[in-house]
Amino acid sequence: MDSAVTARLKVCVELTPKPCGVVVFGASGDLAQRKLLPALFSLWARKLIPPSFFVLGCARTAMTTAEFREKVRAAIARRCTARPEECEAFVRRCAYLAGEYFDPAFHATLAKTLAESGAEFGTGGNAVFYLAVPPSLYGALVGRLSAAGLLRQGENGESWRRVVIEKPFGRDLASAAALGREIGRVLAEDQIYRIDHYLGKETVQNVLMLRFANAVFEPLWNRRYVDHVQITVAESIGVEHRAGYFEETGLLRDMFQNHLFMMLSLTAMEPPASFAADNVRNEIVKVLRAVRPFPAEDIRNWIVRGQYAAGEAEGKAAPAYRAEKNVAPDSRIETYVAAKLGIDNWRWKGVPFYLRAGKRLPRRMSEIAIAFKSVPHSIFIPLLPEDLSPNVLVLNVQPEEGVALTIQAKQPGAKLCMGDLTMKFNYRDVFGGEPPEAYERLLLDCMLGDQTLFLREDTIEVAWSLLAPVLDAWSRADEERAGPLYPYRAGTWGPEEADALPGRDGREWRAP
Repeated sequence: MDSAVTARLKVCVELTPKPCGVVVFGASGDLAQRKLLPALFSLWARKLIPPSFFVLGCARTAMTTAEFREKVRAAIARRCTARPEECEAFVRRCAYLAGEYFDPAFHATLAKTLAESGAEFGTGGNAVFYLAVPPSLYGALVGRLSAAGLLRQGENGESWRRVVIEKPFGRDLASAAALGREIGRVLAEDQIYRIDHYLGKETVQNVLMLRFANAVFEPLWNRRYVDHVQITVAESIGVEHRAGYFEETGLLRDMFQNHLFMMLSLTAMEPPASFAADNVRNEIVKVLRAVRPFPAEDIRNWIVRGQYAAGEAEGKAAPAYRAEKNVAPDSRIETYVAAKLGIDNWRWKGVPFYLRAGKRLPRRMSEIAIAFKSVPHSIFIPLLPEDLSPNVLVLNVQPEEGVALTIQAKQPGAKLCMGDLTMKFNYRDVFGGEPPEAYERLLLDCMLGDQTLFLREDTIEVAWSLLAPVLDAWSRADEERAGPLYPYRAGTWGPEEADALPGRDGREWRAP
């Protein structure tokens, strides 16, 4: 009989949001075309949003509604399998409004268009404003929306207005706090939806299910049984068309402050009282506050940065970062970061968390690996405890979402014939088809008013405060404290110097 993983559905609860309109600023841009419009259509096709629904695209690009609808059709065709009648029913609910984002006349027209569309489609005044625009515009644009009365909600919850913003949320603690104050002047916290698309991925959400819905794992999820944790987010591509953005941001700001810290939080947080949004988010910020700050005078022994040099990626020659278009020839921007973190609480004291992320690595993959401690004593003489590989639980976030558990097991043959056995499944094989796109989950939750998978202001500020000493040391080019910017060949797993982070503890990076 072939080995198989079976899944039996116990409960599947998916609520349908109230009627609403979705206003997408930056509707002619890459994010809207690649992610947002296909995700909204997929929700529509799956009947997860009501018929009383519309999309209004807004951008500076001159375009008619007819031309925008052609772009919507093309975006759907590239990303989704759609029946023609479903596609056309969705496209009929799409319209476009061109204008300058800070022109009062544009916002007056927007208010009139929203009222007309709301009446036509029966949305009751409910609206989501998705700001798919540069982060530098968030504060001013929200202010304009407020001045035009577009963020005003109905009394007693009769109608609601919500605003979605994308990372980065500032570029350091000061700018993040300033942005929080600016949008907080006109929006309540329950109106603000700060997206980290990694939290919309099925396997990232499954961390909570795996831990808190299974009695077999949670009793082992602590310092007594866990040796260390590794979190990896690797990309095989370079900076591509994002060089201008990356030169201003760097990998630490781009990946650590949000994606990696959120994956760490879900892995290490305490059990919330319930799955309610504030209960989950309280535990996320609590565990981040327990992360030991990087020692300002000895950062180099806790965090390593690198920049890719020329090499080979996916069988093709790859240029050095400094040779990429729109990158300064003497750029000091990091494209790789590895760090060792400690969490000073009862559950995790003494357990190292190793985090790494980089571009131009051998392959695209993201995973959370929980390495358990070795057995304390071996009864299988002459095998010693260190001869037996520790158990490892791996949550694969991308590209193939799934879970794998490696254990020791008897192999066919001699009496003492033992080796690693990996039990694994991926979502595609078990549940059929691809898991829903992360943006589908997050857009639906926004329309439902569920903030569980969105970032709260205090979480963002705590995350930035952890990186503050690192950013300060790097900005001063203080190699004595911060260490140098190490080169690594494109197509390798980063600079060799990063191996010392686990190496000093007698451990090593996982070989994916």
